[in-house]
Amino acid sequence: MKTSRLLHISLGSNIGNRMDFLQNAINKIYESIGDLVSISGVYQTPAWGFSSDDFYNACIAVRTFLSESEVLTMLLEIENSLGRNRTDGKGYEARTIDLDIIFSSEGSIETKKLIVPHPAMQGRKFVLEPLAEIAGEMVHPKLKQTVKQLLDSTSDDSKVTLLGEKIMNPKEKYALSRFQFLTVEGNIGAGKTSLAQLIAQEFNAKLILERFADNPFLPKFYEDMERYAFPLEMSFLADRYQRLQDDIAQFDLFKDFVVSDYDVFKSLIFAKVTLQSEEFMLYKKVFDLMYRNLTKPGLYVYLYQDTERLLENIKKRGRDYEQKIPADYLDKINKGYLQFIKSQPEFNVKIIDVSKRDFIANRSDYISIIEEISK
Repeated sequence: MKTSRLLHISLGSNIGNRMDFLQNAINKIYESIGDLVSISGVYQTPAWGFSSDDFYNACIAVRTFLSESEVLTMLLEIENSLGRNRTDGKGYEARTIDLDIIFSSEGSIETKKLIVPHPAMQGRKFVLEPLAEIAGEMVHPKLKQTVKQLLDSTSDDSKVTLLGEKIMNPKEKYALSRFQFLTVEGNIGAGKTSLAQLIAQEFNAKLILERFADNPFLPKFYEDMERYAFPLEMSFLADRYQRLQDDIAQFDLFKDFVVSDYDVFKSLIFAKVTLQSEEFMLYKKVFDLMYRNLTKPGLYVYLYQDTERLLENIKKRGRDYEQKIPADYLDKINKGYLQFIKSQPEFNVKIIDVSKRDFIANRSDYISIIEEISK
């Protein structure tokens, strides 16, 4: 998965319903740019550098896979969509919304269109007050002072008032924690691990990942499926059972729920495709004994991708031992999952077709999946 970066963004509004403009801007940032890690309170401040109505200001921390220049372009689009028309003339003016990148985890950035850290932040209390609330110990890479130190020493003596009104984090409406245990499943290359990782990070969930890379039989299986199918499936079953038993049993006070990128039942699905009939009968007896003792997911999400897209994803991620997987094998696995889902009427199941979605590259695709999961 791509590496994310953390950006701190300042927001301000002094026209119309200022709280609505701030909330709408944050909603759009979450939908198009990235996860909202933290949101400051809202501060009322006098207009800075010109005479006008007071501003409402806030700061947010956003985790994103986009570059700073891409984020800047999107922020300008959000401003425009909310009625802000930046003029080429010099000087300050009233505005429905003002969005500025203040800090980046990448450090100092200087281009024709963007300078980070914001070059005037140390002299603006309306930026420093909300920023100090969520990132007070962050050190300015050039000035070598923390945000709190910059606030204490700023020459700006403007009166800043913390308001009682709050901005809502838009991800709260999805309430994924109500499922308690969420399983994301799918065929090889469907993106289940990537989605589980994103959900765990954004929604404060305990993450349980399958340890396929540690299985010594896996590379051998793709070279000689008939010979290594049984030891492979038995080793996977034992490991999956033990991990879920151990990890779900260990309650984590600091996490809201559990998300995994597999369910033990996948063992039976793969075994039915790979094993001979006699081997499968023996395997199923062992499986049934184990499965009855496991906690079942509150929601079972199946990511469906067509075989052509699966092969593209497998090729892209470049694991040598996967490159010889035949298309008909993936077809059989897909059918096995769908047959399993049909045979489990008591399961709370959500099938999501992601064949034409890229939830890593496109934030809107990711949000659309989260909306489907939460409904």
